[in-house]
Amino acid sequence: MAQPGGSRPVTVSDVQQLVKRKDEIEAQIKACYELLESQKGVGMNEPLVDAEGFPRDDIDLYQVRTARHNIICLQNDHKALMKQVEEALHQLHAREKEKQARDEAEARDEALARTQGLPQPFARVNTVTPGSPASISGLQVDDEIVEFGSVNVNNFQSLQNIATVVQHSEGSPLSVTVIRGGKKVHVGLTPKRWAGKGLLG
Repeated sequence: MAQPGGSRPVTVSDVQQLVKRKDEIEAQIKACYELLESQKGVGMNEPLVDAEGFPRDDIDLYQVRTARHNIICLQNDHKALMKQVEEALHQLHAREKEKQARDEAEARDEALARTQGLPQPFARVNTVTPGSPASISGLQVDDEIVEFGSVNVNNFQSLQNIATVVQHSEGSPLSVTVIRGGKKVHVGLTPKRWAGKGLLG
């Protein structure tokens, strides 16, 4: 067991040992109560003398006294042990919580480090029509656009900017950069007429 004020942290097996000891004490208390029960149902408080003040001769007085004494001692032990179990569990949970908080902070820092190296997107792809120039170029739904030809986060005002670039680039490949799954992906896109609406789809 960890010493009070000792530096060794409580482990799960420490708690299991405490719980095992608690079960043993409970079994001993139960055995003592059963012994009292076998002595004409004498409990913890029934008198051990008869109406005339003589020791009762229908029960084993020594056994009854010993059982009562043991029950009191065992209950005190049990109480102290329950406090230890509670403290040990508390320590375990606190450590688990700390570890979880550390893991979460690490994951956050990692995600931040990844995104810090990425440019700022100014638009997101909502739909890609199958068979369209956008689909053929490999654009995907949820791609975040960081560059579309000459349009980037610094000069983007509205989607009209993209429409203008598309109209001026019909039949010519455009360089498009997107963020997909936390990584930068370059897509070569050639706006052109197809069976559907617009030059991109």
